[in-house]
Amino acid sequence: MSTKERILEELLLEEEVQNQNEIVLYNDDVNTFDHVIETLIYACDHTPVQAEQCSLIVHYKGKCTVKTGDYDDLKPRCSKLLDAGLSAEII
Repeated sequence: MSTKERILEELLLEEEVQNQNEIVLYNDDVNTFDHVIETLIYACDHTPVQAEQCSLIVHYKGKCTVKTGDYDDLKPRCSKLLDAGLSAEII
């Protein structure tokens, strides 16, 4: 692979990463850990371990990116989180 091809590939990869959106989940004083974990498994296809880790990060840091991807994929997932009473947004 030439240097020019490598640079072009790196630029395309960087552009793809920059076009990704994120669902950010915020802490609240209402929902239990179990509810947050179950909802992340359901809405974001997390494993139980992923969901537990995200719930702990949200609890201690106040927020956590729980899913990245294209906006069209994230919108229904974020809606499921909101419908379950969690506080989240797509950025």
